[in-house]
Amino acid sequence: MATTTAYSDMFLMVQVREGNSAVFDILVQRYRRDLVGYLYRMVQNHAVAEDLAQETFLRAYRSRAGYQPTAKLTSWLYSIATRLAWNWSRDNRVRQHEPLEGTIEDGRPRQFADSRPTVESALMRADRVRAVRLAIAELPERQRSVVVMHRYHDMSYEEIAAALDCSPQAVKSLLFRAHSALREKLARSMAVDACQ
Repeated sequence: MATTTAYSDMFLMVQVREGNSAVFDILVQRYRRDLVGYLYRMVQNHAVAEDLAQETFLRAYRSRAGYQPTAKLTSWLYSIATRLAWNWSRDNRVRQHEPLEGTIEDGRPRQFADSRPTVESALMRADRVRAVRLAIAELPERQRSVVVMHRYHDMSYEEIAAALDCSPQAVKSLLFRAHSALREKLARSMAVDACQ
């Protein structure tokens, strides 16, 4: 299925390159939600994530004449999105974090509801999710990008490598360092919570 979608994406993008701009909407509809989710995890601000996703598609469309179907379209889109997120983060060193609770502008919940029946277990899980998200947000940009693409968007090492213009071995190394840093941060966070 994934391979069929990849070929379909390439076919559609070649049509866009050849002048059929109407089919670009299909690609936008197919990947907008995933890109916004990825960008939100990168910049921690829903409105900015929406803007960066729109800019990603705009840049992809503007670059349509040079598109070559040598890699998956998602790798190309995530490459553009990643660089936009990194640039935004550098330009906005003091980050304005949105609360993790509540709903976003269109009324959807920010977090998935916990299916366990007790309120206590739901609160404990929310605290763990919050701690993980905060720990991920504190990672260096490249490590954060790799973790989000791998864990939240199920991208392979090869797809991430293509998006970040590095080798799959570099992706493995970044993931290893990121997971080590996350374990350390979360262990410290749990120790602080236990003392309170």
